Amino acid sequence: MLMSMEKTRGRRLKRVLVTLTVVVGVLAVAVGGSFAWLWTNADLSTVGKVRFGNELAVPPLAPSTVDEDGTRVFDLRMQAGSTEFRDGAATPTWGFNGDHLGPTLRAKRGERVKVRVRNTLDEASGVHWHGMHLPAAMDGGPHQMVEAGSTWTPRWKVDQPASTLWYHPHPHGATERHVQRGLAGMFLLDDEDSGRLALPKTYGVDDLPVMVQDVTFDGATFDHGHRFLANTGFLGERTMVNGTLDPYAEVGDERVRLRLLNASTARIYTFGFDDDRAFDLVGTDGGLLAAPASMNRVQLSPGERAEVVVTMRPGERRVLRSYPWRDGNGWERRFDGGDDSFDVLQLRAAERLRPSPEVPGRLAVDRGLELPEAGDAVRSRHFELRRSGINGKPMAMGRIDETVTRGTTEVWTLRNGGDMTHNFHVHDVQFRVLDVNGKRPEPALRGRKDTVAVPMGATVRIALRFDGPSDPDVPYMYHCHLLSHEDDGMMGQFVVVERGQRAGEVPDHAGH
Repeated sequence: MLMSMEKTRGRRLKRVLVTLTVVVGVLAVAVGGSFAWLWTNADLSTVGKVRFGNELAVPPLAPSTVDEDGTRVFDLRMQAGSTEFRDGAATPTWGFNGDHLGPTLRAKRGERVKVRVRNTLDEASGVHWHGMHLPAAMDGGPHQMVEAGSTWTPRWKVDQPASTLWYHPHPHGATERHVQRGLAGMFLLDDEDSGRLALPKTYGVDDLPVMVQDVTFDGATFDHGHRFLANTGFLGERTMVNGTLDPYAEVGDERVRLRLLNASTARIYTFGFDDDRAFDLVGTDGGLLAAPASMNRVQLSPGERAEVVVTMRPGERRVLRSYPWRDGNGWERRFDGGDDSFDVLQLRAAERLRPSPEVPGRLAVDRGLELPEAGDAVRSRHFELRRSGINGKPMAMGRIDETVTRGTTEVWTLRNGGDMTHNFHVHDVQFRVLDVNGKRPEPALRGRKDTVAVPMGATVRIALRFDGPSDPDVPYMYHCHLLSHEDDGMMGQFVVVERGQRAGEVPDHAGH
């Protein structure tokens, strides 16, 4: 009897083990199949699928007045509205002086400027002047919020070379959402040196602003949801330029200058043309290069800019395209957008083109470059970039993380030891990229920069000179410009002080 019971238990145990094996096998096949489906369907491509049926909108130049003391005055109004990106579908949007995006501000080196920023939204927002050298209290970071119904009037003197800058909100914890809704615009600076160069410079004709963003629609509304397994942040299904879907631009000149701005919140673009033609890179974030660099790809992470000049032939149609990344591991490329490709903008050349001069062999004079030298550094600092924070600390509005002395140069080492790509933006200054993983930077990183990509596992060294006004109480920011990372706390604060001075206390009132 006992042996019979043991045999029965043995048979039952065997059946249970067999059943468990089958269940585990089925689950493994299901999970493996699901992962295989995710892997296969993770990349996006609009190459060859864009009809290019809408003429590119060129943001208008913002009107300005000049005060009695010579100050140039602009007015920006943050407002809610709706925009018809597609026929019959009105999408709720935000904009400056209009329903979506903002006008292009333009000023000259040496001018004093003032911007009256009025917030007619139903929540607080702000305006950060990305790439601008100016006092911390005028910078438009999270400490200079503009409350609903209020006005903020920053003023400063333009003291930097001709360059392609931009403006956007910077509310701590909500920057991604505010930019996605449409609060962004360009700010162009001119100077005498660049004005004498034989570069395309007729705004909207042979000198085009190209503000690239990625979007996804859910019916008539934006879908800002993050892609499954994407650590970078929001990755849209298609691109638009200056708020125009499927855009084309008519070109009437032999050479056209494209001021490329990656205004997306997380996506990294590798720009080139569909026929792989070479173009001249003439400028980066903070201004012109010393000499043009011929290339057929330029990669921009969020917030970065590049000025390129492309030569067109009569009657041709060429497409500005974003290609898959040239680096990154398999997971990152697949799920963080590295394998994606987009047809971004079509250029349509007229049958007869106005002749354009050759791109000058020399661009920025030494004064125009104004890049700091590593040999002048009086201090080095290290920044470990992680999704959870910089140097192990998430952003705290009341904490000053670094104190720098006015008039000094420093070398900062940026190390990305995490499992995803980041980038690094520093307010107020334009820095020199010294090396990437110990090697000389590629041409696109040899100019004046305020934002630089730091790929997974990479180490980037930069030299910065802090020669602006000091203020021990009001900080500037440094942060990852993948905006969901910034919103989640991947940001720190520094103040500029006089020699021997200490950092003060951050004001506990930030609104205007």
